Amino acid sequence: MKLWSKGLEPDKMIEDFTVGRDRDLDLLLAKYDVQGSKAHIKMLSEIGLLKADEWEKLDRGLDEIAKDIENGKFAIEPGVEDVHSQVEFLLTQKLGDVGKKIHSGRSRNDQVLVDLKLFFRAELKEIAAAVNKLFVTLQKLSEEHKDKLMPGYTHLQIAMPSSFGLWFGAYAEALIDDMQMLLGAYRIADQNPLGSAAGYGSSFPLNRKRTTELLGFSTLHYNVVAAQMSRGKTERAVAMAISSIASTLGRFAMDVCLWNCQNFNFITFPAELTTGSSIMPHKKNPDVFEIMRGKCNILQSLPNEVALLTVNLPLGYNRDLQLLKDLLFPACTELRRCLEICDFMLANIIVRDNLLDDPKYDYLFTVEEVNRLVLEGMPFRDAYRKVGMEVERGEYRPVKSVAHTHEGSIGNLCNAEISFKMQKLLDQLG
Repeated sequence: MKLWSKGLEPDKMIEDFTVGRDRDLDLLLAKYDVQGSKAHIKMLSEIGLLKADEWEKLDRGLDEIAKDIENGKFAIEPGVEDVHSQVEFLLTQKLGDVGKKIHSGRSRNDQVLVDLKLFFRAELKEIAAAVNKLFVTLQKLSEEHKDKLMPGYTHLQIAMPSSFGLWFGAYAEALIDDMQMLLGAYRIADQNPLGSAAGYGSSFPLNRKRTTELLGFSTLHYNVVAAQMSRGKTERAVAMAISSIASTLGRFAMDVCLWNCQNFNFITFPAELTTGSSIMPHKKNPDVFEIMRGKCNILQSLPNEVALLTVNLPLGYNRDLQLLKDLLFPACTELRRCLEICDFMLANIIVRDNLLDDPKYDYLFTVEEVNRLVLEGMPFRDAYRKVGMEVERGEYRPVKSVAHTHEGSIGNLCNAEISFKMQKLLDQLG
């Protein structure tokens, strides 16, 4: 059953190719399709296109479908093209001809658009919650291990003293930048396209502000053409947010893989959270973080995939846009899984003590010595030269202590201020 059918069915091969995975992916949109339909028929009743008793029947029918969706009893039947067709088909089965009235004043174009906007809003909120959970864990670890020093590197060469508090806290604050991207994507998704129909509006006296209110959107896409142009643009913004979070997560996974290996031996995990080798009995591999790194690298390609799919499309709806679901829906799930497993692993991380007692880290403190001499009155370039010559002659002997007090440094992590920044962003998501 197809909403556009005029009595002639397409060739089976054509149907299979054009529908693709849409039936499976559409199941994720089902509850949002019902939400959008409920708002639409409420508005239709208020402007006189549905009688009060017709609206009540349709509304009850949609509630029954919503219950089936929630209980896992909803399916898109063979021969039914998509979720929109299935919902209308079920209503018509239950209610007769009144079920056919649900589509007045809208097209599948704005119907799927509103479904997608509602879906992405919900997904972004779930991702934000997972990001915040990981953020809280990182902040907790930063405070817990703030006094444990570790080597800092540039060019993968020993550079200056760092601390586990600084390392964990760095990734916590990096997630705030990612949340800025997520908030931007959320704001683009949080606009109502319903009533734009096929992209050129309707001759019905639709009340688009009413459906905006009923669906809880912060505003609407006013221009009906712009509303349709948001298909692809919304997905690109969501893809950028996903990619940004994946970038931070992938980089952290790389750090963990390095710090966990025997050459560094900064951190470790319980044996049951690692994997072994079929030939080397001593191995405890950080496979979780290696898989996470790989998945996050794949997720970072998402904005480019969306761009390549949409870059040369003409104005108006084009069927290519259907393929965006194949890209974005699995990506949302994959990112959440990566965030959740990272948080789980960090709850079990073991941090090593007294790393800097090893003589190979002596040169970490050369800058501390230069700064000490400058504070005693020596010009910086002279102090730099003096310490440099001591290193060259093998005479340098470190004083293994740090005295960093400025904002964001080893001795002043500013975790409370960082938490406040995150909370402000979360408040804007509602």
